[in-house]
Amino acid sequence: MNKLVFRISALMSGILFGAGMAISGMIEPQKVVGFLDVAGQWDPSLAFVMGGALLVFMPCYFLIIKPRKQAVSGCDLNVPTSKNIDSKLISGSALFGLGWGMAGICPGPAVASLGLGNVSIVIFFCAMVIGSLLAKLIFGKSNDQPRIARSS
Repeated sequence: MNKLVFRISALMSGILFGAGMAISGMIEPQKVVGFLDVAGQWDPSLAFVMGGALLVFMPCYFLIIKPRKQAVSGCDLNVPTSKNIDSKLISGSALFGLGWGMAGICPGPAVASLGLGNVSIVIFFCAMVIGSLLAKLIFGKSNDQPRIARSS
């Protein structure tokens, strides 16, 4: 029963996420590039999408998610214990930003766009997976930070 609830929860979350990304225009690279072009023809509409998402998410987080000791799957909720800003974080953020700025595609919208059959998105997604695997190969495990179960 617990696995079924988890799978239904994951399915519904994915459907809502993908539909929201598509309806808001966040899966359109030209819209994202317009949002990132703060020195030129800046399009602030995605800021309203993100703000609206936060207005819905924050009450849900504080009232439903944060008080839980376990995830819907029954697993312990883990939170990172390290808050260090190191060279891996800075260089990874810079590479992420470079890829995002060049392509106008963020990983979340890329996943949401896969279902549309756009060949460019499929190529981007494959390259993103290859980049992630290469980074893991070069730098080791991606989750090397110690984690503890969250306690209330």
